[in-house]
Amino acid sequence: MRNVLRSLRQLQPALQRQDCVLIGVNVSEPPCHFGKSCHIHRSAYRVVDHSETNFLKNHSFKTTTRALSIDAVKLTNRETSKAGPLIEYGRRIASGELVEGDACQVDTLTELQRLYDELVESVDTCQLDRNSEKPVRSGWLWSRLLSHPSYSPVKGLYLYGGVGTGKTMLMDLFFYQLPSNWRKKRIHFHDFMLNVHSMLQKHKGLSDPLDVVAAEISDDAILLCLDEFMVTDVADALVLNRLFRHLFNKGIILVATSNRAPDNLYEGGLQRDLFLPFIAALKERCVVHEIGSSTDYRKMTSGEQGFYLVGRDLSGFLKQKFHQLIGEGTATTQEVEVVMGRALHVPLGANGCAYFSFEELCDRPLGAADYFGLFKKFHTLALEGIPIFGLHNKSAAHRFVTLVDVMYENKARLLCTADGSPQELFEKIVTISEAKHIAPRTSSRSRKNDDSSLCVDNELGFAKDRTISRLTEINSREYLEHHAATLAEKKERVDQNVLEA
Repeated sequence: MRNVLRSLRQLQPALQRQDCVLIGVNVSEPPCHFGKSCHIHRSAYRVVDHSETNFLKNHSFKTTTRALSIDAVKLTNRETSKAGPLIEYGRRIASGELVEGDACQVDTLTELQRLYDELVESVDTCQLDRNSEKPVRSGWLWSRLLSHPSYSPVKGLYLYGGVGTGKTMLMDLFFYQLPSNWRKKRIHFHDFMLNVHSMLQKHKGLSDPLDVVAAEISDDAILLCLDEFMVTDVADALVLNRLFRHLFNKGIILVATSNRAPDNLYEGGLQRDLFLPFIAALKERCVVHEIGSSTDYRKMTSGEQGFYLVGRDLSGFLKQKFHQLIGEGTATTQEVEVVMGRALHVPLGANGCAYFSFEELCDRPLGAADYFGLFKKFHTLALEGIPIFGLHNKSAAHRFVTLVDVMYENKARLLCTADGSPQELFEKIVTISEAKHIAPRTSSRSRKNDDSSLCVDNELGFAKDRTISRLTEINSREYLEHHAATLAEKKERVDQNVLEA
């Protein structure tokens, strides 16, 4: 397969771009879909020549991504006896579900197909089949009786690359081609770590609770797919090292996506020397593959049509839009359950829509657990007053990045007001490397000015491009049409269940 793909001709060139991409427009005269009575000054983001009715239409969603050339489709379709992500990719291209492409995704697909083929060949050895009789090899007692590791004969895969290069789509394409009876799990890294900490709490007091947690994870899934692998917290860093030592010993096969190369994980973090053995184990147990494309395909959508409004004076309009979306429902304060018995207070919520000020959601000690709990109950978030981020509010910036990650993972809808465009929100956030290239201080540019305007933070600096990219896609017509279609499907299922009852 690899040799066949290497012989492919150059893929068809350029991606076709639509005309509209996050454009600022003067709205001193209100846009037609905002209502004639609305007097707005400053700027808003919207798509030109698309009315609000398109925002709520039930359209099928086509993911714009890179794809194989016509020659590649023909070559892969000849191998009718095979299956896997590469074959499915070719089928989707031929059917028009996936369009446009470059060679970097094809190269990544060869690695995913390699892993798929090895897993199929080693399904019994790896104990992947949930229905097969498997030996008792997990649990704290058994692990202590073993005198040697039981590593899987199949290496996993660690995919890393820039934002919007299709990592999640490719991993999902691989995951959903695997047999349904396999012991497999696909989960966002934030969610995975929340589950781990919750399980550790349950087994608190044992001599090695991480061994028990690893046994429970491996009993449920031998193939573990983690999306958006990133380490920012010292507690997570210390847990990961010992946890994955146990997991790999129990035969876990890891497939992960990340924006960072393994050697750059938790860079500059506290007690990083204790984390380094995990990086070594990761590189030993996984094939590391970089997706080399520099194109952000989230920004290649047909333009913004959501409600990302620039200007604090638009809060009244945001509330008006919120009440339109909840329809005849009455917005009330609510409590949302999150992990380990905690609850998140929702100021206003009704019919799947929640309303928060930025301070209520990102300027308090909240985290991924709270945001996952929020989006399990609500499909739409109205967020008022997103500020420009800098040194004075970098903790809130970290929470906002996590909020956007969780929102994107749950395919939720966003309405918001902000003090600037997505790019402007993070202009004062830089990495250590970027800070070194900033012009030296002069008499007119003092350290005091630096401290008040610039935030040097490696994690935020690396995460900002992902957040900007996701905010762009969340406000695209394609994303919103997909959201509307999903809501329509859910409503149809509920209505059908009511009729059957």
